[in-house]
Amino acid sequence: MEWLLLTEKCIWFGLAAVGFAVLFNVPARTLIAVFIMGALGGIAKIFMMKLGFNIILSSLCGSALIGILSISFAHKKHAPPTIFAIPAVIPMVPGILAYRMMLGLMSLASANRPTMNEQILSDTVHNGLTVMFILMSLAAGVALPMLVTRKESAKQLRFRKPGKRTL
Repeated sequence: MEWLLLTEKCIWFGLAAVGFAVLFNVPARTLIAVFIMGALGGIAKIFMMKLGFNIILSSLCGSALIGILSISFAHKKHAPPTIFAIPAVIPMVPGILAYRMMLGLMSLASANRPTMNEQILSDTVHNGLTVMFILMSLAAGVALPMLVTRKESAKQLRFRKPGKRTL
């Protein structure tokens, strides 16, 4: 039963990624790759969370998988890696935590029960920081594989020979 639920979530992650890809008007030849990457990245995040890792580290690993796969699909489909990576990573954005943070902010603004403000403030800050760190991990997970494997960056490096001094 557990594998059936994981398979269902995998399909939904892939379909959401394809939906964002269509919304962003990516080429039709890339939609299958976006589906695969969204499904694999989302299932990697969920699988790591089932193993006991926190949501921030799980999001980083899922988005890093998407970043690595986007490079290989970019070479196969002759398109930039961002066309594959960005729509595939958007379904991993933590919408419910951002929603709870906004509800907490609105509750604090109304301030009808001052005795509950400490708990509401604590929950709101916790949700806000979790959202911020997840978004940073998603951005880093997608960007780092692309930055590491760029060909232009290695070609343009100039090393000076040992023993020569430059002024």
